[in-house]
Amino acid sequence: MNTTLNSFSAAESSMEDTSNPSITTNQNANKEDEVDAEVWATFNDSFRQVQSVLDRNRVLIQQVNENHQSRTPENMVKNVSLIQELNGNISKVVGLYSDLNSNFSTAYHQRNHNGKNNGNTA
Repeated sequence: MNTTLNSFSAAESSMEDTSNPSITTNQNANKEDEVDAEVWATFNDSFRQVQSVLDRNRVLIQQVNENHQSRTPENMVKNVSLIQELNGNISKVVGLYSDLNSNFSTAYHQRNHNGKNNGNTA
């Protein structure tokens, strides 16, 4: 069955009309839309991860403040590990934003490069 599908796909792709620029343009636009959707999904996932870490940090900061206000030695000791977790989370957020920046830059340059190759100014 794979042979039939592969043969069909090959026949189908060889039947594409590359002489009509509007068809080629539409195919390129569809590919760009698919890439855009994938890029936005990746950004959305990254922003959700960042928001999750920031929400956790908010809870940690509240706990640190409560412990500090209590002024009990036991709670002050707890703050050490809470603050260490906060520091680790800040590093995670920095890493996530760095990845976001890199992904955005790559997507922008690929789109810009593809736009120039297709005669667009995007």
